[in-house]
Amino acid sequence: MAEKTKVTTLDQVVIRFSGDSGDGMQLTGTIFSNLSAIFGNDISTFPDYPAEVRAPQGSLSGISGFQVHLGSKKIYTPGDKADVLVAMNPAALKVNATRLKPNAIIIIDTDSFQAKDLEKAQFTTDDPFKEAGLDNRQIVAAPISTMVRDGLVDFGLDNKSALRCKNMFTLGLVCWLFDRPLENAMHMLQNKFAKKPAIAQANIKALTDGYNYGNNIQASVSTYRIESTRIPPGYYTEINGNTATAYGLIAAAEKAGLKLFLGSYPITPATDILQELAKRKDLGVITVQAEDEIAGICTAIGAAFAGCLAATSTSGPGLALKSEAIGLAVIAELPLVIVDVQRGGPSTGMPTKSEQTDLMQALYGRNGESPVVVLAAATPTDCFDAAFWAGKLAVEHMTPVILLTDGFIANGAAAWRIPDPEKYPAIRPNYVSNYSDDAPWKAYRRDEKSLVRYWAVPGTEGFAHRIGGLEKDYDTSAISTDANNHQKMVATRQAKIDRIADHIPELEVAGDENADLLIVGWGGTYGHLYETMEIMQQQGKKVAVAGFRFISPLPKNTADVLRKYKKVVVAEQNNGQFADYLRSKVDGFHPCKFGRIKGQPFVVSRLVEEFTKIMEA
Repeated sequence: MAEKTKVTTLDQVVIRFSGDSGDGMQLTGTIFSNLSAIFGNDISTFPDYPAEVRAPQGSLSGISGFQVHLGSKKIYTPGDKADVLVAMNPAALKVNATRLKPNAIIIIDTDSFQAKDLEKAQFTTDDPFKEAGLDNRQIVAAPISTMVRDGLVDFGLDNKSALRCKNMFTLGLVCWLFDRPLENAMHMLQNKFAKKPAIAQANIKALTDGYNYGNNIQASVSTYRIESTRIPPGYYTEINGNTATAYGLIAAAEKAGLKLFLGSYPITPATDILQELAKRKDLGVITVQAEDEIAGICTAIGAAFAGCLAATSTSGPGLALKSEAIGLAVIAELPLVIVDVQRGGPSTGMPTKSEQTDLMQALYGRNGESPVVVLAAATPTDCFDAAFWAGKLAVEHMTPVILLTDGFIANGAAAWRIPDPEKYPAIRPNYVSNYSDDAPWKAYRRDEKSLVRYWAVPGTEGFAHRIGGLEKDYDTSAISTDANNHQKMVATRQAKIDRIADHIPELEVAGDENADLLIVGWGGTYGHLYETMEIMQQQGKKVAVAGFRFISPLPKNTADVLRKYKKVVVAEQNNGQFADYLRSKVDGFHPCKFGRIKGQPFVVSRLVEEFTKIMEA
């Protein structure tokens, strides 16, 4: 009689899938994340891509990872360390050795742990677990490659094609480990390989074999149960930040009654926005894949002049190339959204890794006084709202808007409740039809309260006009080099941005009302900072957190909030850009700085340690 499986109930768990780029770890992790979301768990994911395009197979530099954190409560981060590691080869084991909790389960393919594989991963002994300090973990060692080949012998696949299914064997094993039914996974595979039904069936067979193998070894390891969480009713889907950004731009264009135009050049990690919007011709979206970054933004500026909600997507190097054209959009006062998915720099840097190092470039990286609106999305799902806000502010205030995301939230995913469009505010372009002054209309006439230029879409009878990169007279809109006029126009463009503070939400603080420490962040670090606050509160400390989404202009209550607390730490993935920016905007504000620039998300346990030191100093 078989021993009964030991079942451990947890409120959260972290799983990391890791292997060569060709091992399908991203697909495996994505399917398991979707299954968990369907099961009713909250999730947060972190795809970790290698920077090398084709690193040698089995090498340390070619390891691809996908981490998912799931639970029966609200999940804010992909987790610090994993409870379960799927390591498809010794290199994956070595790269992730320090990312595991005590008593973690490690699943390996013994067929890929031969002497030559250990040598590629730079192991010097024949016991990689002891060498990596992992000999106290629960090891599930199985000849996965052999079992997959043998299980698919009737499918007529060549050896290479059969081995491509081994990731599904591991997925089946993990599904058994976490009591996940296979039906939905089978449906996902059928959809993915709809045009290749034989491949779909081979993957389903490998998936089932992995699940059954788990049943056969059930006495050797614990299994886990993660209860479902109570979530508000509605339609949910898993979504990553880039897709959410694309959808947010579409929603803004719909609300404004405008065509959405995206002119872009492919660049990691922003390319998915271009690819997603290119699929949306059914919604009237127009996309142009330009020959370079400059051409991409210039096509978008032309579309903005022609009456579209125009956008361009890029990363840090592309934002630098677009700087002169952004200045043109500033002086021409046209609605344009620039999405910057930040990555490791400088220059090419680490294109598949994440940083927050483009802030000062977004704020000031243009010649002359060129003020723009700057926003930052906080989570993968928040990318939708942030993109919607970017479109709204660009159209209603006739200005370029830079939306900052980053590689972490752009590629990371979470469960997203599909929103009700009726609950989103209207977007009202300042069309020239609103012009009511007795003086004849000119191209740079503006609403004197908001300072927003009236938008005359070319082709509107009686409103032919010319705009461009040369300074114009405030009254006549003719080219002007008058000193006093230039001073007035510079001040007007800045004041227009400053007045947007009247139209954005105030800064909100979560946590203890009378906190001894306020944690401040911006953009995609919010989940890690919020979880840090929760842990410190559980330790009896009085802590609060404020995450900035609106950066230029800042919310109107920013100074009042920051001056309220005795100690403030600004945590960001750079050397203190936002902290210095806040100091320049809030008189007498002197925060502590915490910066980490590793190309990886914050480690919550490290934040707790450092912020505790700041409180006790």
